[in-house]
Amino acid sequence: MLVVAVNQLMWITFAPITSDATIYYGVSDLKIGLLSMCFMIVYLVVSIPASWIIDTYGIRIGVGIGVALTGIFGLLRGLVSINYNLLLLSQIGIAIGQPFILNAITKIAARWFPIEERATASGLGTLAMYIGILAGMILTPYLVIGSGISGMLYQYGIISLTSAVVFIVFAKERPLTAPCHTDQEERTLAIDGLKLIFRYKDFNWLMFIFFIGLGVFNAVTTWIENILSPRGFSAVQAGITGGLMIIGGILGALIIPILSDHYRKRTIFIIIALAGATLGLIGITFATSYFILLASGMVFGFFLLSSGPIGFQYGAEITYPVSEGTSNGFLLLMGQVSGIAFIFGMDSFKSSVTGSMTRPLIVLICFMILSFLSSTRLRESSLLSRGSEVKK
Repeated sequence: MLVVAVNQLMWITFAPITSDATIYYGVSDLKIGLLSMCFMIVYLVVSIPASWIIDTYGIRIGVGIGVALTGIFGLLRGLVSINYNLLLLSQIGIAIGQPFILNAITKIAARWFPIEERATASGLGTLAMYIGILAGMILTPYLVIGSGISGMLYQYGIISLTSAVVFIVFAKERPLTAPCHTDQEERTLAIDGLKLIFRYKDFNWLMFIFFIGLGVFNAVTTWIENILSPRGFSAVQAGITGGLMIIGGILGALIIPILSDHYRKRTIFIIIALAGATLGLIGITFATSYFILLASGMVFGFFLLSSGPIGFQYGAEITYPVSEGTSNGFLLLMGQVSGIAFIFGMDSFKSSVTGSMTRPLIVLICFMILSFLSSTRLRESSLLSRGSEVKK
């Protein structure tokens, strides 16, 4: 959780200080946006090799590569902070480490927890992502005010290197006693899993759901200020709305996966989450009242982000014996592809006169409805049911 949060902190660093960064480096908004966008682009290339390394060489080596890259390039980012080109190279180095960390969340949950607790464990891993994003959104502007951009990047570099050392020193490969029945632990390695994973119809539906859900989240959080300013909301109000989305996501990632494990159900909670997230997105699209906007942002984050950990664990269960790293990696990959497409699409289809993004947001609402309808076709996890029977 520590290294996941730090890695996401590195990713989101420049989002809340885009204007200051463009002045500091003398570059365009798009070039500052590229400092974050490179994480999505790099993920497309590195995700599958990262999953293979995690499955083949284990958690300590696989995740260790990711935390080493985050620590080294995080510190380097602070040391070369005055040079944009070297800064971008450092961001790419951290981005290469990202899939080695994120793709291992369900792998760690499966290795260290019994099956009836894995959605909760995956939820905590995903929760760490949201905490890292929230910390970056809140801390970065204040650190820039106090220490400047160079000072802020250097402080983050110390944090990233320290977290890497902590992981390398204390992380263990597996518990002394397996937490689950033997047939629930053994998995097919990544390359073999690629031959199997698309044979699972429910997983194909799940990939489509993640393609839409993660893409919508990435696009809305990226353009939140542009979405709200044409309706008269200030940058501060947009920032608070974005922060409430993440806070709602943190609460959702704590509550919904625990309920999923308690009732030993996955699909019904995915359906509920997508329905709630769609209603929240409708509120964000049309709200003219600040109170309704805040409530909509909270609802949107709570339901959409809570569906992530349940979806990751459900994907790992329905694709058994494909490795957790492979299933997790493919779901995240879908979100990176759609995130890039939706971000550019929203910018392209906004109103050329007022800058309003209502039109592309309505398209995203339609996509979310399609995602909700697709979720009703998912069948419950049979592995979860077998895990309950074994425990009894």
